[in-house]
Amino acid sequence: MNVSDLLKRALQFEFLTKEEGVFLYHNASTAELAYVANELRIIQVPSGKVTWQIDRNVNTTNVCIANCKFCNFFRRPGHEESYITDIETYKQKIEETFRLGGDQLLLQGGHHPDLGLEFYADLFKKLKELYPDLKLHALGPPEIAHIAKLGGYSHTHVLQVLKDAGMDSLPGAGAEILNDRVRRLISKGKCGGKEWLDVMRAAHQLNITTSATMMFGHVETIEERFEHLVWIREVQSEKPSDANGFLAFIPWPFQDDGTLLNRLRGIKNNVTGDEYIRMLALSRIMLPNIKNIQASWLTVGKHVAQICLHAGANDFGSIMIEENVVSAAGAPHRFTAGGIQEAILEAGFTPQLRGQQYNYRELPAGLKDQVIDY
Repeated sequence: MNVSDLLKRALQFEFLTKEEGVFLYHNASTAELAYVANELRIIQVPSGKVTWQIDRNVNTTNVCIANCKFCNFFRRPGHEESYITDIETYKQKIEETFRLGGDQLLLQGGHHPDLGLEFYADLFKKLKELYPDLKLHALGPPEIAHIAKLGGYSHTHVLQVLKDAGMDSLPGAGAEILNDRVRRLISKGKCGGKEWLDVMRAAHQLNITTSATMMFGHVETIEERFEHLVWIREVQSEKPSDANGFLAFIPWPFQDDGTLLNRLRGIKNNVTGDEYIRMLALSRIMLPNIKNIQASWLTVGKHVAQICLHAGANDFGSIMIEENVVSAAGAPHRFTAGGIQEAILEAGFTPQLRGQQYNYRELPAGLKDQVIDY
């Protein structure tokens, strides 16, 4: 193997193996990786626009029995701080989101032992009855697997019921690292990696648009990162030709502040800005069948995310009117609608507001200067 030959093959949209990806990680310069990833981005997304979104991450509940060691957000059943979000709270949050130019809820929660398929289907139907134009980017494969286990259902049945009830798309939450050695160490109570992938296969067969993620920089090996990317790519290759499948991929570094991984095992986020840029570029290189690669400004900050726009990323994520889970582990960064557009312009690109399906949206009047804080 040599770097030049592998990068030439990558420019032809060839699928590199896990071993070849690892070789590039250890031997290619950041400049080489960024150049090739940027060339691939230009071919796949030639508009010169960088997309961004306004949405709100509302948690259905903070009750969870998965016991992930990187999560400070969850509460055990019966905890005095536990809650299930009520309809009046949803109404207030949705109406505020609409006023601020958003059109979507990223709706997620925990593995609540008592909330099954009927609860979520009823909730989605109610929200769509109240707000027919609201987009629901809802749950994630671990929650789908949990709901399926509670009711004795197949993944396909759960997804079909939720789609019929109003779920518009399925986030790539809970992927972390898909290798089960890692999952046993950091998220033993969640579904295994194969089941995560199987939920996504079922979603794609139902033409439900999904995304995929990777949380790295904790207990995984470099080989396990690239195994993760290859498995994501394989599932994308299996999707029906008329389905979007994974419409976006979002890599982000582990946030360690106050987590059990940090407190009990001393695991820290040691991902540097350079390493993040390299992994994002390699995500574009290893995933030639996924069109949109998102830079995680929430976890790496403005300046690193801007560099990522020249290293394969074409999306700047969301200003997120509300986000509780990653922030609870120490992610300190915030953007306003004006600030995210200015950051994209500073990086040399044209900002473009989008919806979850990467459809372009017109910028609501006066939004550029709208300050969104929480």
